[in-house]
Amino acid sequence: MHELAITQSVVDAVCERAAGRPVHSVCVRVGVLTAVVPDAMRFCFGLVTEGTTAEGARLEIDQPPGTGRCRTCTVEFTLADLILLCPCGSADVEITSGQELQIVSMKVG
Repeated sequence: MHELAITQSVVDAVCERAAGRPVHSVCVRVGVLTAVVPDAMRFCFGLVTEGTTAEGARLEIDQPPGTGRCRTCTVEFTLADLILLCPCGSADVEITSGQELQIVSMKVG
């Protein structure tokens, strides 16, 4: 379960940035093409925040869709998974979104 390691890294960064102040909420952006399961990340967040300044904080997850652009026909289209195939049949596809994994914001008290 790689969500545990990812969530631990997020909490470590948030707690370091909070500098001892209590953390009330954390917002992360996790693209659908990252293979991170939001429910698993929420579960892990509850575990790894125990005993930290983020204990009891709310985790908000923004999950942008995957999109790609075909280098052959230049059409932009939605990607549901990492099967990079344009509707025109070309496999020469550039991923333009959906692989984000970042801390967007946090609220501290």
